[in-house]
Amino acid sequence: MNINVLGALNVLKFAKRCENVNIIAHVSTAYVCGEGEGVIPEKSFSLGETLNKDTKLDIDVERKVIEDKLKEIEAQNLTTKEVTMAMRDLGIQRATMHGWPNTYSFTKAMGEMLLGHYKENIQLAIIRPTIITSTYKEPFPGWIEGVKFQEIRW
Repeated sequence: MNINVLGALNVLKFAKRCENVNIIAHVSTAYVCGEGEGVIPEKSFSLGETLNKDTKLDIDVERKVIEDKLKEIEAQNLTTKEVTMAMRDLGIQRATMHGWPNTYSFTKAMGEMLLGHYKENIQLAIIRPTIITSTYKEPFPGWIEGVKFQEIRW
């Protein structure tokens, strides 16, 4: 939540304060559109939209759920590993409730929603790679070869 959702929003807020920024390129993931067989449409999300058409997403509610769960498990004096597992389970539960397969694609989708909703006069290019990998050492640290992505422009 802090990195993929609020981090994206913080970048936008910063860009709005910059005098000469007209466009933001946001790296997301192709999996924000869900998983399945056949053609999966690449489209932008409206704030509150979900892959599960039976639910409505309220990002403030999701933040509150996380905050409440953290308070609950902190009171239990759990180990760091137990806290991590409990929060991972909560994330997966919330993601699947709204139709996403995992917390990563769920939070990336929320980040896209906030950017699209609050962008105002800034152009937004969302890049959705299917996979990003890099090397540890050879030919040099961070080398990425053959990146494949789809781009959505608003």
